[in-house]
Amino acid sequence: MIYILLAAYLATFLRLIINNNFLTSIIGSFLVGFLISKRLSHSIEKILFSGFFACFTSFSGFIYFLYKILNQGEWIKFIIFFNLFIIVNLFTMFIGFLISRKIT
Repeated sequence: MIYILLAAYLATFLRLIINNNFLTSIIGSFLVGFLISKRLSHSIEKILFSGFFACFTSFSGFIYFLYKILNQGEWIKFIIFFNLFIIVNLFTMFIGFLISRKIT
């Protein structure tokens, strides 16, 4: 549990340094894709996915970004950004997965 908390702290610190929802989302998706093809122990998976990546790629940051757009009444922009985030992150995760498979 302590390691999960430390990983979450590190992720939060890195997120504050980067300070860009889209960029942290892309980096996190790539790294998750890269790591899911690896054979990690159960405890390492919990530390990385429940601790580090849960805080680093914060879903609430994504939702807040979309909320601000929606609050301005820009429905078209909201739909474009929503789909763009989802598609780009899935594609980036897949690329990370493929690169990881090629390396091993």
